[in-house]
Amino acid sequence: MTLLFFYAFFISFTVLLFVIFLSHRYELFMDHSHTDKPQSFHTDTTSRAGGIGVLLGMFLLLLIPLGLKFLLSIIFAFLSGIFEDFHNSLSPKLRLFLQFIAASTAVWLSGAVVTYLGLGISLPHWIGTIFSIFAIVGMMNAINIIDGFNGLASGVILMILASFATVSYQQHNYEILHIIVITAGTTVGFFILNFPKGKIFLGDGGAYLLGFIVAIIGIFLASKYIHVSPWYVLAIFIYPVWEVIFSIVRKKYIGLSPMEPDAYHLHMLIYRNITHSNPLTSLFILLTLLPSTLLSTLYAKSSKGNIAIVLCFIICYLILYYYLQKKDATHQSTLSS
Repeated sequence: MTLLFFYAFFISFTVLLFVIFLSHRYELFMDHSHTDKPQSFHTDTTSRAGGIGVLLGMFLLLLIPLGLKFLLSIIFAFLSGIFEDFHNSLSPKLRLFLQFIAASTAVWLSGAVVTYLGLGISLPHWIGTIFSIFAIVGMMNAINIIDGFNGLASGVILMILASFATVSYQQHNYEILHIIVITAGTTVGFFILNFPKGKIFLGDGGAYLLGFIVAIIGIFLASKYIHVSPWYVLAIFIYPVWEVIFSIVRKKYIGLSPMEPDAYHLHMLIYRNITHSNPLTSLFILLTLLPSTLLSTLYAKSSKGNIAIVLCFIICYLILYYYLQKKDATHQSTLSS
């Protein structure tokens, strides 16, 4: 198992060094620092092709029967973003179509469908199938949304994988544990090039790919084991999931399209009002997520416990968000006066 981790790490890290060299030499997949994007917080022109190394490391899944079932879906998930990284021309409809293909294929091949929601609530299989597919697509986009600072998205993914590895070991499912180890290895290969200096970015391809793989692992664990509450999976995912939900509601409230990017996600407010540093923003968020991640992992079988964790997180998020929003507005008002 340790060898799988290092093989995945070596493939990802080596490929990404090569990708960085080629991207700069031939101006491929480049995210230019002068581009006017509200979510841009980097000062150097940087390759957005980090997902290529992550994907190639994932080909070690060919060694695992269950991983082989996921591999085709992983490729579709990656393709839904890499064309956007390369040409900035993939339409949102086509991107969503590829994501639904990836999610549907994974659910069909693995048979991972959440039908029990805990607390005695069950869903018909067909509704559970639709729910599972939408949950996977939602998580793919959630990871993409939080991918704004060096090490943030990949750091969140590594925390999720560490929790899933613990639960998989407890359930004696070593096949899914091998998949987690490979994913962790290839993610670490990217992480050390991305944090803290930002030598390469995940890009949409990498963010969608990693969001996809953790989503399907979470659904697999929640659907196959009665001792793994689906609320545990939600609690582990709560930061990116709530960021998406809150952003949609927030933008609708002020009359913006949910698809339109802006500079008022929580990580952006933390950057402007607390850390004033790209890597420190990621570190700040990862450290604040650590207690809830540990508690959710310890009480993975408890639906009530994880519902309490989810609610506590949302309350803390809202308090921090509105405090920072008020501070940000005061600061902007001072600058304009």
